[in-house]
Amino acid sequence: MPGIDKDGLGVPYKALRKKVPAETLPFETTADLEPFDALLGQDRATDAIRLACQIDHHDFNLFVLGDEGMGRHSAVKALLAEQAVARELPDEWAYVNNFGEPYKPICLRMPPGNAMRLKRRMEELVDDLAGEIPAIFESDEYQSQRRAIEEEYGEQHEAAMAEFAEKVAAENVALVRTPMGFMLAAIHDGKVIKPDRYKELSEEERNAIDEKIGRFQEELAEVLREAPKLERMSRKEIEKLNAETAERVVSLRITEIEEEFADIKPVAMYLSDVRKDIIANAGLFLTAALRQSEGPFPEAVRKYHKDTEFDRYVVNVMVAHDGGEGAPVVIEDLPTLSHLTGWIEHVSEMGALTTNFTMIRPGALHRANGGFLVLDARRVLSEPFAWDGLKRCLKSREIAIRSMAERLSLVSTVSLEPVPAPLNVRVILIGDRLLYHLLVQLDQDFRDLFKLQADFETDILYSEDSVALYARVIGSFAARAGVRPVDAQAVARLIEQAMRLAEDAKKLSLKVGVLGDILREADHYAAEAGRDAVAGSDVDRALDQRERRSSRVRDKMQDAVERGTILIDTDGSKTGQINGLSVVSVGDYRFGRASRITARVRMGTGNLVDIEREVELGGPLHSKGVMILSGFLTSSYALDAPFSLHASLVFEQSYGGIEGDSASSAELCAILSALAELPIDQSLAVTGSVNQLGELQPIGGVNEKIEGFFDTCSRRGLTGTQGVLIPKANVDHLMLREDVVAAAKDGKFRVIPFATIDEGIAILTGCPAGERGADGAFPAESVHGKVEARLRNFAERRRVFGRDSLAADERKTE
Repeated sequence: MPGIDKDGLGVPYKALRKKVPAETLPFETTADLEPFDALLGQDRATDAIRLACQIDHHDFNLFVLGDEGMGRHSAVKALLAEQAVARELPDEWAYVNNFGEPYKPICLRMPPGNAMRLKRRMEELVDDLAGEIPAIFESDEYQSQRRAIEEEYGEQHEAAMAEFAEKVAAENVALVRTPMGFMLAAIHDGKVIKPDRYKELSEEERNAIDEKIGRFQEELAEVLREAPKLERMSRKEIEKLNAETAERVVSLRITEIEEEFADIKPVAMYLSDVRKDIIANAGLFLTAALRQSEGPFPEAVRKYHKDTEFDRYVVNVMVAHDGGEGAPVVIEDLPTLSHLTGWIEHVSEMGALTTNFTMIRPGALHRANGGFLVLDARRVLSEPFAWDGLKRCLKSREIAIRSMAERLSLVSTVSLEPVPAPLNVRVILIGDRLLYHLLVQLDQDFRDLFKLQADFETDILYSEDSVALYARVIGSFAARAGVRPVDAQAVARLIEQAMRLAEDAKKLSLKVGVLGDILREADHYAAEAGRDAVAGSDVDRALDQRERRSSRVRDKMQDAVERGTILIDTDGSKTGQINGLSVVSVGDYRFGRASRITARVRMGTGNLVDIEREVELGGPLHSKGVMILSGFLTSSYALDAPFSLHASLVFEQSYGGIEGDSASSAELCAILSALAELPIDQSLAVTGSVNQLGELQPIGGVNEKIEGFFDTCSRRGLTGTQGVLIPKANVDHLMLREDVVAAAKDGKFRVIPFATIDEGIAILTGCPAGERGADGAFPAESVHGKVEARLRNFAERRRVFGRDSLAADERKTE
C-alpha cells in the first residue's frame, strides 16, 4: 500500500497547535497590567443581570445559566453588590406578641435602624417597671387608699351584722360566732339556753323558740349573702386602684417610647397594646420583685427582661440593618425549606414541646427582603419542599413560615401561625442550561416567575484585543487569589490552554475557573523554585501533573493495547476493518482511544445490521449515524437493481454503551472496503460524521482522539506512515499536545483532513474513489466501481436464487 503523501495530505505541523509567542505580549509580568474586574465577553449576560436588578416588576426574577467554572457565582455577586449600593436600605422586621391571639404573632415593619432600638427600649421598659411598679404599690399613698377601701366595705358588713344582732337580741335570741360560722341561739335571763334546759321547757315554749330561730335564720342567711357581694365590690375597687396606680408609672414610661416611635404607626399600635397588657398584668412585676436574686448582682442591676414571664414583651428582631448600606445581597448555600422561609423552634417542658413567638427564626427570604437572594438552582430543587415553598412565597409576595414537619403532619404539638411578612425580593437562580430548559418545559410557575435569563458565553473569538484583555483577566485573578505575578511566557501558556479548552484555535474559553486552578498550582511550583513570578515552566508542570493525576484509566487502556489484550492494528492492511476513534470521559478528564470497527457483507434483502443497537449498547445518535450509512448506500449504487445487501457493523471488544455519530465515516469506509474487497491501511485511524451525501461533518473531541491514537502508535514505535483522518472542518479546532506536534514536524505522524467520503476511502485504500462517467458508470477499478459491481452481483444472485426457489416450489406442487 502506498504511504501517506507527507507534502500533499497532512496538515502543516504549525497548524496543529496555535502558538502564542510570549514576545508579542507587551509586558514582563501581569504586575505591569491594569486590573480588569469586568466580565470578559459576557455583555449579553451582564445586561440581563442589570435589568433584573433595576426593573420594578416582581416577577422578573433571573436564571443565570452556563457551564461550571465560568465564574457565574462571583460575577453575579459582584454585579449585585454594584447595584445594591445604589439602592436604599430596606425596612426592618420583627415579630411581637399578639396579646389577643398569642398563637398569631404580629409582624412589625419599621424603617431602617429602628428594630434593635425598639428591642432595647422594651428591655429597658421591663427592667424599669420591675422596680417602679413594686415601689409605687408599697408607697404610703397606695397603702392608705387600699386600707380605706377595705375598711369601707368591712364597716358595711360589720354594720349589717350589728344591726341584725340588735334585732334578734330584742326577741331574746343571740347571734353566736363559732368556728363553723354564725348561728342563732335562744337566751333566758341573759344566758344562752343549753340543750338540757331546752328539753325541760314546755312544748309551747319550745315551739315559740323554734319559730323565732327559723325566722331569724332566713334573715341571717340574707345578711351573710351580702358579704361576698361586698367583698367582690371591694376587690373591684382595689383592682381599679391597682390599675390607676400602675397606669401612672406605666403611662409615663410608655409615653416616652411612643414619642420616640410616633412616626411608625405599627409600633404605635403595638405600644398601645403593651400599655394595656402591663396595666392588666402588673402582678407579674410584683411577683418578680418578691423573688430574691440568685445572681452575683444586686437587685438594682438585675435584668428582669431575661425572665421567662416577661417574654410576652420581647421584640423578636428578624431583620435589622444597623450600620448597613444599600440593599442586602444574600447568598444561601443550603436552601432548605426552613432556611428559605424561616422556622419555629420548640423547647421540651415536662415531656411536651412548647414554643412562643420569641422562637421564630428568620430565613434567607427575610434577610434578603428588599434586596437580592442568590440560590443554586440544583440545590434548591434537591431539597424537599424548598422549590415549592420558594414559588409559593414569590407568587403570594409574602413569607409564610411553614415547617416541613407541619407540611407532612409528622409532629402534633403546640405551634404558631405567624402573620406573614410582605415580600419584595429579586431571586437569582444559578444553574446549568439543561436544568433551565427542563424547568421551562415542565414548570409553568417557573416561566411565570423567572422571566429573565442571563446566558453566559462559553468562549470569545481570538484576536489581539481579546488576548490583551485575557492577560489582564489572568493578572486580576492572580491579584485576587494572592498568587505571584505571572510572566509573559506563563500567560502565553494559559492562553494556549484556553484555546484547547474551547476546542478551537480561533477562540478562547471563558472557563476561567479551570485556568485559575492551573494558575494556583503553578504558583505553588514557582514557590518551590523560589521564583518571584509564575513562569511558563511552572504552568507546563501544572498541566503535566494534572494530566498525570487523571490519566490512570487511560494508561491502563494503552497498556492493554500494547500487550495485545485489546486488538488494535497500527500497521499492515485489512479488508473490512478500520480504526475508529472515540472519547472516554472519567469525571472531568477526557481522553481518546482507538477502537477496531469491522464490517461483514453478503447477499441479503437490504439489511444493515448495527450489532451495537441490536444488543442495546448503541445510543440513538449512533443508531442514527448507521441509518444514514444505509441511506448513502441505497442512493449511491445500483439504483436500477434491488438493494440486495446484508451487512453487519460492530465495535470489537466494546462492552459498554456507544453514543454519537462521529464514527459513521469510519463505519462507512469499513463497509465500502468489505464490498469492494479492498484492504484498508491500518496505520491510519478515522473520525468524522458523514451525511447521506457523503460529506464529512465536524465532530467534538478531535484533539483527544488524535492524541489517543498517537499514544497507541508511539508506544509501538512511530513509522512515518501513521496518522489520523479528520473532517476538514475540524482543522481550525486543532490544539494538539507538543509531543504530537513535534512528531508531525519530524514527519513521523500526520493529521489528514478530508471533506468527503470519496477522499477518505481513496487515502485509506490507495485506490481512487471514482466518479460516474458519461455513461453513468463508475470506472471498473475504482472503489465505487467495485462496490457497485458487487452489489449488482448480489442483486443478480438474489434474482437467480429467487427464480430457482420458485421453480423448485412449482415442481414440488406438481
